[in-house]
Amino acid sequence: MPPAVALRTSSVRKRLVRRDTLERLAQRICAAEKVRGEIEISVLLCDDDMITALNRRYRRKNAPTDVLSFEHDDTPMPGGPRPLGDIAISLETAERNCGGDRALMRREVQLLFCHGLLHLLGYDHHTSRERAQMQQKQAEYLDTTEAAAWQFGPKAPRIARSRPAASAGGSRRIGRGQ
Repeated sequence: MPPAVALRTSSVRKRLVRRDTLERLAQRICAAEKVRGEIEISVLLCDDDMITALNRRYRRKNAPTDVLSFEHDDTPMPGGPRPLGDIAISLETAERNCGGDRALMRREVQLLFCHGLLHLLGYDHHTSRERAQMQQKQAEYLDTTEAAAWQFGPKAPRIARSRPAASAGGSRRIGRGQ
């Protein structure tokens, strides 16, 4: 069963992201990462005030950021999906990074969602080796170059479909495998 994405928008920026687009990306990532069982990912699309509050509360940083991920340790309700975690994305930051271009913002949100989901699956970027691995995964799942898959922010060239889709072979599962 494909991953379910529970999408909630508290941003004033509406109708930017479609749930089915995020579900297709989640399905691609989860299949390649060999995630087993029925899962649900909660996504909050918010503005800078909300993400700053979350960043202050959970990371002790009093500033907006583009994306935050929160793992769940919950067990699934009988007959329901296993909650994998929450991803919060600031659409205000994405808008600023993309100069207000909605098409670029949609791609930026996909990049941020992919980044957040990889964190939920156990990937991180504290070391150069971890960063290189996460960057390669983002490039693979977003069907772009490794350079474009890691450039967030105002100077970032936007993701363009620039190479054929990579094979999911050789991926390894990090994190939960239920």
